[in-house]
Amino acid sequence: MRPITIIFALFFAAGPADAQNWKEYAYPTDFFSVAFPADPKVETTTYQTADGRSVEARVYSVSQDGGVFRMTVADLPEPAAQESAVLDHAVRTLSQGSEIKVDIPHRISRVYGRQLSIAAPGGSYSSVAVFYHKQRLYQIEGTVLPGAINATSDAIRFQQSLVFTDDSTNR
Repeated sequence: MRPITIIFALFFAAGPADAQNWKEYAYPTDFFSVAFPADPKVETTTYQTADGRSVEARVYSVSQDGGVFRMTVADLPEPAAQESAVLDHAVRTLSQGSEIKVDIPHRISRVYGRQLSIAAPGGSYSSVAVFYHKQRLYQIEGTVLPGAINATSDAIRFQQSLVFTDDSTNR
C-alpha cells in the first residue's frame, strides 16, 4: 500500500470510533437535548442580566481533549424582556475582550437566535449560538483551547448538536 493510502485508511478508521464517544443528553425540564463527548457536569449558578440582576442558571459542561463544551440555560422571569436585548447582552458578555469573526442569524427548528465564531486573544476559539426561548437564555459554546487544533471539529459538532425538544417558537 502507498503511504498516502495508509494515512487515509487510518484517518477514516479512527473517525467512527471518535463519533461513538459522543452521546445525546436530554434535559426535558429545560426543553433541549445536546451531544457531549462524555457525561456532563451540571451546576446551578447565576447569570447577570443586562440590567445587573442575577438570575438562576444551569451550566452543563465537559472539558476534554483540548475542548470545553458548555451549555448555559438562564431563567429570565421578566416577561417583557426583548429578545434582541437579551441576545445582544449575551453576545457582548461572551465576546468581551475577544474578536467576533462571524455573527449571523441562526435557527433551530422554529427558534431563532445568533451564531458566532469568537477568537480570544490567548489563542482559544469558540463556536457559539445564543437563543431566547420560553423566557430563557440558551447559550451553547464549544471552545478550542490554544494548541488543540484537533478539537475544532468537536467545538462545531457540539454547537450544532443543540435541539429544542418542545414544539413552540420564539417568533
